[in-house]
Order: sequence, then structure tokens, then C-alpha cells
Amino acid sequence: MDIIDRAVLVIGGTSGIGLGLARRFAASGSTVVVAGRDTSKVDDLETVRIDVTDADSVTRARDEVLEAHPDLDMVVTMSGVMLMEDLRDPSHFAAAETTIAVNLLGTIRAVDAFTPHLVRRGGGDVVTVSSGIAFVPFPLMPSYGASKAGVHAYTEALRAQLAGTGVHVTELVPPAVATAGQEKINPAALPLETYLDEVVALLTQEPAPGEVVVQAAQRLRWAERDGTYAELLAARSLALDTLPGR
Repeated sequence: MDIIDRAVLVIGGTSGIGLGLARRFAASGSTVVVAGRDTSKVDDLETVRIDVTDADSVTRARDEVLEAHPDLDMVVTMSGVMLMEDLRDPSHFAAAETTIAVNLLGTIRAVDAFTPHLVRRGGGDVVTVSSGIAFVPFPLMPSYGASKAGVHAYTEALRAQLAGTGVHVTELVPPAVATAGQEKINPAALPLETYLDEVVALLTQEPAPGEVVVQAAQRLRWAERDGTYAELLAARSLALDTLPGR
């Protein structure tokens, strides 16, 4: 994938992996717009406000971006939340609902908003973001894993449906990366810049890969194939001891 002289929108790009990736694209010579609910945190890139749980917000953001950048040819959907849930307590449902609304439905809504534009122009890139947790759940965050598994399945279907249109679909499958407090939950979380170095190296291969799975995410992505799924799930289930009353 070429990341030079592109017109890129990174939705969920106001912090963490999204902002880091947006800055890498900009440093490579692309025009980059980052979108999120709180754009005040970004002062070095063009921004647009978006709430992926609000259809009107997505439509307004789409129209604003395409008016300013009719040559937009890459859309990256990064918006996501990670919430802990105790499935023994029915009140967890509010967290589950928020997680699915942002991570899965938000991804679908954002992709839907820009797919017609990319198809009409005859080419471009859509980049979605799942997680290693899509392939081996982290039981402390059950709806997060479910939402990211959904993103993976949806991305596979999107790639199949857009075949022949010139629009390429790529899925990022991150491991734990040291952003947004991940390093507190998982001391083994990969440093952000280390992750971005590997992502950019994989993303810019020709032909562009359908999935970008850095080395640290390989053990999760291929756990079932490698026969390590049960062992990894049992190890990750130990975190349930941190829930109150356990």
C-alpha cells in the first residue's frame, strides 16, 4: 500500500494508535484528517468532530471532509472503547451496549458513510481495526472481544463485496499496545512507536496485505491453528480475580 501523497481520514485518530498512525501518514507526505469526539487534543493535524454512535454526526463529518478533500482515497476506522464487565452482575449490560455501539456499529457506520465515495472514484483503501482479543478473548472485557470478532468478520465480508471495485480492504490486528493505560493492565504491552514501526513496514508492502498482524499479535491470531487456544484463554482468565468479590 502506498502511503505517500494520499488523502487520508483517520476516524478515532485523536489519541493512541490512531493518532500515531495519522502522524506516520502525514510524515510520509499524505494529507491527513483526524476525526474524533474530542479534537482539542490534536493541534498538528486537520481535525473534524465525529461521534460514530450518532448517525447525524457521521453524516456531517463525511460531508465536511469530502467537501474539503474530494480526492479522499483512504479511510481508517479506529474508534473503540475497552470496558471491564462482570457477567455475574446484570448491570454490565450498559457497558456491553456501549462497547458494541462504538466498536462494531461505529465501524460499520463509518465504513458505510465513505464506501460509496471510494467505489465511485474507482479505488482507495479502507482500513479497519480489530484486535488480538478478537481471536483469543480476554474474559475481563467480554463485549470488547465480541465486538472485535465482529469487526473481523465484517471486514472479511466487506473485502469480498468490494472485490473488483478497486477498493482494497485491510484489517489491523493489534496486540496490547501501551496506550490509554494498557501498560497498567498488561506490562507486556508493546511500546506504541515499536508497534507503529512494524505496522508501517507491513502496511506498505506490495501487494498490500489483507491483514496486518505484527509479531506480538501472531500468537493470538493463530492460537486455534497452533493448538494453544485453551492454554492462552486459561492464562487470560486469571485476570477475573481482579473483579470485586472474586
